[in-house]
Amino acid sequence: MAQWWRSAVNHLRSTEVNHSSLSSLRRSHSYHTIQAIPRESTGSKVAARDRMQGRIPAVVFFQNLLEKNPESRCSSRKHLLTVEKKQIKAVLNSIEAPFFCSTRFPIQIRAGSGSTHLLESGTVLPIKIHRDEESGNILNLVFVWAEDGMDLKVDVPVVFKGEDDCPGLKKGGFLNKIRTSLRYLGPSEHIPSKVEVDISNLDIEDRIFMRDIEVHPSLKLLNKNENMPICKIVPTSLGNQEPVAA
Repeated sequence: MAQWWRSAVNHLRSTEVNHSSLSSLRRSHSYHTIQAIPRESTGSKVAARDRMQGRIPAVVFFQNLLEKNPESRCSSRKHLLTVEKKQIKAVLNSIEAPFFCSTRFPIQIRAGSGSTHLLESGTVLPIKIHRDEESGNILNLVFVWAEDGMDLKVDVPVVFKGEDDCPGLKKGGFLNKIRTSLRYLGPSEHIPSKVEVDISNLDIEDRIFMRDIEVHPSLKLLNKNENMPICKIVPTSLGNQEPVAA
């Protein structure tokens, strides 16, 4: 990591490469450009010091580094970083928390806090937020590179809409939410931050199945059985609002 940091400081990327990266960033979700700086050491004491200074330890790597087969892993472009706590909180406040880990963000890695020296830039996808169990404070973040054309596996949250117009609910039925997310594999630029499921036309006993969800044709559903329902309108007795198994 130290070697990468010193090398990047002395050999900044060319303008042509940065133009290519920026064009890719413009096609990603335009929330915030995450500002990060390298960290050369790890450990609980170092991490605690970073948090005291208003920074969150983070790491970014290629998603295939998580593959079980060692031959499929790629350790290049793995960087230990810290990001600004204030900025991450602003990002989380700008979108609903469940969508954070299915939304791409531009990232800029600079030589140090407040530095104008850009070491590397690109697009990343958050895949994990580690929080303190008692306080809920963010302890660290895990990102994967998510440039256009990179195939990623992502759990996309399911959002239900049309409940106010749903005939089955108006008759006293209950929405049994069987799936709260769907797992897709495909080019990162085509992976949605959420999947909306419209239940406005469902009656009692009606269901919507995984196979009914329309996404970009380049995306492959990784859930084992696409014939499984995502939701079902089930009858309930008066006062009983407990979901019924599909």
